[in-house]
Amino acid sequence: MKKLAIGMAALFSAFVISACGNEEVNPDEVMENEEQTETEGEEHSEMDEHGDVDEDEHAHMDHSSSGEVPEGLEEADNPTYEVGSHAMITDGHMAGMEGAEATIVGAYDTMVYAVSYDPTDGGPREENHKWVIHEELEEADQDPFEPGDEVTLNADHMAGMEGAEAVIDSAQQTTVYMVDFTLTDSGEEVVNHKWVTEEELSELEHSNH
Repeated sequence: MKKLAIGMAALFSAFVISACGNEEVNPDEVMENEEQTETEGEEHSEMDEHGDVDEDEHAHMDHSSSGEVPEGLEEADNPTYEVGSHAMITDGHMAGMEGAEATIVGAYDTMVYAVSYDPTDGGPREENHKWVIHEELEEADQDPFEPGDEVTLNADHMAGMEGAEAVIDSAQQTTVYMVDFTLTDSGEEVVNHKWVTEEELSELEHSNH
């Protein structure tokens, strides 16, 4: 009887050990599950409220700058929007820019270009990027360029921009402004933003109340 009890106890112990053994965690499976969870989290963070991937082409743009301007850039004698005044941005180059109230930091008369180029850091091609000015081209000592001309960028508004070979998409003589503003979608403060053209600004509408 005693031997029977001992035998049953041993059998029960073996069963328990076997059951626990079936529940052992495979470290490789844990790592795979964690990597899958992280991947799903990253994919979710790139999705907007409609389930589409956010492909904001100017997400990597340096909105702010030091405020330094290229050598040879001339200040506008009689700009429509004087330094220190305020204006509405009516045509933005990035999310949250259009409709923002801008403070004019600088006003300059120059040739302004929209350009297309392949970033030097291997990023996706930038098409019709607005704006670079004549003084931000390595060939700035030459006459103004025309659409189709090839130039070298000497500006760092975006990652991979400086030193890139670019094609001029459009060119115009106008007043460009350096501005401070707050992005309407994120509340981010942007200072010394380069550049906004006169055509992209309008007078503020003042309330009578």
